[in-house]
Amino acid sequence: MPTRAERNVLIESNLPLVGYLAAETHARATHIPRDELAAVGALALVTAADAFDPALGVPFGAYARRRILGAFADEMRAMDWASRGIRKRIKETVAVRDTLTAGLGRTATAAEVATAMGVAKETVVEALADAARTVTTLEDPSAREVAADIPLPEESALVGERRAVLEQAVAALPERMRRIVQGVYFDERPVKEIAEELGVTHSAVSQQRSEAIRLLRDALDRYFADGPTPATTTRVSTGARDAYFTRIADAASSRIADVFRESTPA
Repeated sequence: MPTRAERNVLIESNLPLVGYLAAETHARATHIPRDELAAVGALALVTAADAFDPALGVPFGAYARRRILGAFADEMRAMDWASRGIRKRIKETVAVRDTLTAGLGRTATAAEVATAMGVAKETVVEALADAARTVTTLEDPSAREVAADIPLPEESALVGERRAVLEQAVAALPERMRRIVQGVYFDERPVKEIAEELGVTHSAVSQQRSEAIRLLRDALDRYFADGPTPATTTRVSTGARDAYFTRIADAASSRIADVFRESTPA
């Protein structure tokens, strides 16, 4: 188990991960306030640091990420938004769909379910979307892509937009940071292995990873800001930050590019 000093370093260096995951989850589960997700995630980060065993060979970032997402899933279940009336409508709609599916030998369409129930097709589509939102958890791999099997239009657009911005933001990271983020968070490789590959220390990889997460958070916050330009969390120089935003703008679609060009000086 880590010493108290090591534990505190793990917590402090990974706090940006909590903010990033809370923002990403809130975009897919808007019924849960972002600040509540952040509080739950922070607690999960602390408990992860307490329980972390470096001897397992798993990087703390990947280990904490799973613990944080698990805590978010528990919170989503605890704060289930569906009222009794909505649940009744969901249950009836799913029952009719399943009955028709069994009889037809294929998945019944929304129009067929609506005809059988004597309701508008839009009512069935909404009920099935609510059903997917209710049962989907963050442990389900599909939840990493969309909030539900049949997302509402505005939710689908937001998830797609956030994913597009994040992809551009990761691609625009300095090469070493990008390789570290890819290795730790997508490939779940041990930090020791990444450090040996890059010819740097374990500590250097951890520091670069933390700075990369701050840059990604700043990029997402900058793009989705509703009001004044948000404060930055990155510790890189203003010039390096602006160059990063410029790289995103140069490689991105017109909408994303416009936001990041407006945020950097001419």
